Amino acid sequence: MKIIVPMAGRGSRLRPHTLTVPKPLVHVGGKPIVHRLVQDIAEMCEEKIDEIAFIVGDFGKDVEQELMNVAEQLNAKGSIFYQEEPLGTAHAVLCAQEKLEGPVIVAFSDTLFKAEFKISDSQEGIIWVKQIEDPSAFGVVQLNESGTITDFVEKPEEFVSDLAMIGIYYFKSGEDLKKELNYLIENDQKKGDEYQLPDALRRLTEKGTSFIPGKVSAWLDCGNKKVTVETNRQVLNFENQKGKNLINETAEITDSIIIQPCFIGEGVKINRSVVGPHVSIGDKTVIDDSRISNSIVQQNSVLSNMVLKDSMIGNFVKAIHSAKDISLGDYTEIGDAN
Repeated sequence: MKIIVPMAGRGSRLRPHTLTVPKPLVHVGGKPIVHRLVQDIAEMCEEKIDEIAFIVGDFGKDVEQELMNVAEQLNAKGSIFYQEEPLGTAHAVLCAQEKLEGPVIVAFSDTLFKAEFKISDSQEGIIWVKQIEDPSAFGVVQLNESGTITDFVEKPEEFVSDLAMIGIYYFKSGEDLKKELNYLIENDQKKGDEYQLPDALRRLTEKGTSFIPGKVSAWLDCGNKKVTVETNRQVLNFENQKGKNLINETAEITDSIIIQPCFIGEGVKINRSVVGPHVSIGDKTVIDDSRISNSIVQQNSVLSNMVLKDSMIGNFVKAIHSAKDISLGDYTEIGDAN
């Protein structure tokens, strides 16, 4: 089994946090978004994940090495492919066309999920979906009476279905998918100047491939600061329900109160502070004399005399004397941070 992860976009809605790293490598609950995504998929598979192919833009060698580390932690081979032009979801997947062989999962990297179903080779295809109240802003699937997917409708103006596609797909035959993706490119089948994956799905369905909906219980967005902080809250709740200890043993916590659930990374120092609930603090961050709740603080930052709620703080930030709902990108300095 292979996983293909298109992630060439920079994630402009999550700026300033994506000015220095691509959105899939922003940490939520102590792990990069893309790490959580492929880990959750691997847990659903009856087969071992042999390889993870990442489709990236010009992110640099450091980012590529971090992605290789993500694959290695799942005991899978990592590979890198490039999408040099933003030509749509179908084009993005086809950038890794040499990996479209045998069973394949395509997972776009801007979303997380929770689901109970399993993937096996008895299924021809699965499309992850979430039932939503207002489907007009999403691509949705239509089902027949037996529960098989019959059509795909992008942003329906009139109600046709409330099952929105969340961007994760399983194909028993990667070869069949590759054929239909190439058909779109060779015949210039575009919508809005882009080649769209649902058009290839429709062609597969018309040729007899049976797709079933894989319904998820939670669809966690990481599109902007507000929803990423909310996703962090839900991820910490899920981890806490599993009984996981999310406080690294090397963390130094002095004269402080930790209100669970919280993630506290390696080498973190917390002094005379109240942290939590629903706070993630990245490795080697230092927090003094602060009150922080429902927030994400990335790695190697220093916060002092801060009162933060519903906030997102980047890497290598230095911030002193602030009481706000804020979003600070990497290397920001505010207050008397000398």
